[in-house]
Amino acid sequence: MNPAESPPSERRSISHDELMALPILRYQGPIRLVKSEDDLHHLAQDARHEHLVGFDTETRPTFKKGQSFPPSLVQIATAKMVYLIQVKRVDCARVLASILDNPHIVKAGVAITYDLAELGKLFPLQPAKVVDVGEVAKKHGLLQTGIRNLTGIFLNARITKGARTSNWTKANLTESQMRYAATDAWISRELYLCFQQRGLLSHSSPTPTPCSHPADEIG
Repeated sequence: MNPAESPPSERRSISHDELMALPILRYQGPIRLVKSEDDLHHLAQDARHEHLVGFDTETRPTFKKGQSFPPSLVQIATAKMVYLIQVKRVDCARVLASILDNPHIVKAGVAITYDLAELGKLFPLQPAKVVDVGEVAKKHGLLQTGIRNLTGIFLNARITKGARTSNWTKANLTESQMRYAATDAWISRELYLCFQQRGLLSHSSPTPTPCSHPADEIG
């Protein structure tokens, strides 16, 4: 079977070779790097009309044992665009809390509980309506629950991780950095919608099957 074709409905994992043979999926929509109060206001207004956002964070890489850093970047994907918030460069605590604590907005991500816990060390949070799509997949028997493998299994595509060890504290992020960061949050939202479509978010769910994705997002 061609790895780019729809996998069998009983698929629970994907091999490295199969994953690498899939087309690359990148977020190609609008990105807003939040640098000002006006940007924060735009994010707050956009999120107010959402029932679902994708969520992720990026952290400065560590190269020494025992070393750790707080999140440098927060990514929030709405239906319209992806917002990238550099938490040390703009006073974003109030706006982020208003979104993350809102029980009417689903926050979807992979390993999202850890990300929120780390973010909560910077300012008070009481996250509500949080869904870890990796944990959902695990409950349905998936053997691989990382964002790359889930993208391969459910969206028949792969995402690159080349910018993972970037310096996310830079004042001006590169286009490559922004696309990379935006893709992870967007994919989390897409996976939630896929799981919702397949009934995987209910208590009685069918066997996982792949979902389609916008063809113009393939790069």
